[in-house]
Amino acid sequence: MPNTKQAEKRIRITAKRTARNRHVKSTVKTAVRRFSDTLAQGNLEAAGDKLKSAVKTIDKAVSKGVIHKNAAARKKSRLTKSLNRAASGNR
Repeated sequence: MPNTKQAEKRIRITAKRTARNRHVKSTVKTAVRRFSDTLAQGNLEAAGDKLKSAVKTIDKAVSKGVIHKNAAARKKSRLTKSLNRAASGNR
């Protein structure tokens, strides 16, 4: 239990931020999963569109401060690399 008004306020703020961060992270994971599923089906054109969507979602998460920019760069790089491997025929 919080002992001060400020502690009560921090609890409310933390709860609000945690909820927002959870939603944004979930959105990123969903976008990445949709891309991976489309790529696994072998549909490269649709996978390219899903990649654009995933990258956009990741960039939005960075701008909101939910994930670090280097973590986002790593995710985007790995997704792009997987699409390029599939396009060239090497898995």
